Amino acid sequence: MEGISLILAIVVVTALAFDFTNGFHDTANAMATTISTGALRPKVAVAMSAVLNLVGAFLSVEVANTISKGLVDESGIRPEVIFAALVGAILWNLLTWLVGLPSSSSHALMGGLIGATVASAGVGAVHGDVLVTKVLIPAIAAPLVAGVAAMIATRLTYRLGRKADGKAAAKGYRAGQISSAGLVSLAHGTNDAQKTMGIITLALVAGGTLAPDSDPPMWVILSAGLAIALGTYLGGWRIIRTMGKGLTDLQPQQGFAAQTSAATAILASSHLGFSLSTTHVVSGSVMGAGLGRKGGVVRWSTATRMFAAWGLTLPAAALVGAIAEWVTGFGPWGTALVAVFLVGSSAAIWKISRREVVDHTNVNDTDEEPAGVVTAAMAAVTPPPAGTPVDDLAATIPAPKTAAEPTPSQATV
Repeated sequence: MEGISLILAIVVVTALAFDFTNGFHDTANAMATTISTGALRPKVAVAMSAVLNLVGAFLSVEVANTISKGLVDESGIRPEVIFAALVGAILWNLLTWLVGLPSSSSHALMGGLIGATVASAGVGAVHGDVLVTKVLIPAIAAPLVAGVAAMIATRLTYRLGRKADGKAAAKGYRAGQISSAGLVSLAHGTNDAQKTMGIITLALVAGGTLAPDSDPPMWVILSAGLAIALGTYLGGWRIIRTMGKGLTDLQPQQGFAAQTSAATAILASSHLGFSLSTTHVVSGSVMGAGLGRKGGVVRWSTATRMFAAWGLTLPAAALVGAIAEWVTGFGPWGTALVAVFLVGSSAAIWKISRREVVDHTNVNDTDEEPAGVVTAAMAAVTPPPAGTPVDDLAATIPAPKTAAEPTPSQATV
């Protein structure tokens, strides 16, 4: 066994950086519905999720083994290949976070690894059967299963509670949401934190530090768990807003049904070693819960954008990973160039995000006015006399009320 070389150390640090982005990118999976329904305050929710993500990282290594032992041929992988794969995954995570789209960190990592591996060792170095059975099929099936389960659970929940006191039922379901959100966070740790464990283990095997077919060492498990927990605590507020308010308007009953269905699907997949996208599962369950309530709707314009991002994740990350691997092939200066590009691009994305800050103080704000507010505002306008000039007519229409405006009792005429 050899010591950890400089390139291997760079790969480990980059993998933990990806794990960090995975944490804040996927916080919405566990806590968006809990925050949007008011079951927990935003900062409390992400702190709880962070702790349970860390705990979940220690519960299993099945998904880590799928990545480190099953997806690609270990013998044809160099540490530079894994570094290139991580570059593709990190940039995709940051771009989709910037625009508030819940895309899959898991598939970004898979795409980056596949693209970099093909560029380095050819198509034969990717195990197609594992890709199909443990990545692609679950990617399609899991959100459908979770969505149908959440829709049925939502309808049953409303049916069973139709005679219950409304306020008492809502309070009870908020408590249930907190429990189910904790379960999703725990499940997220057992699935997503393991992906970084698997990629670091693969790098250590490629660098000669670990024997082939080794399980992740304890320091890898601990560091991956801490990185994803820290990212989770900082909160991906942009994606939380989309998941909690952008797809549908959720009541506590729906939030409870959505999270319970998602947690069940994620935990079952982790047990089977499926590298599942928790984003896909939770998004499917949220849409299912939206359709399960009578009169509930799904905002299909947002869902369509999200589906497009899902379809682009694997190929986009694979393309960036392949290009990065080609550049690293020029030697140390090529690897340094890719590292500078990664840092510069990440800094640019962060700077752009500061133009419109989304955090725990405004995560539940939306740009859309509810239909009832618009109707009430229109009804409050007294029809003007015939012949009123257009400018005077416009002045009679009240401006939309914002949080900064005084209440009607405080307003001056």
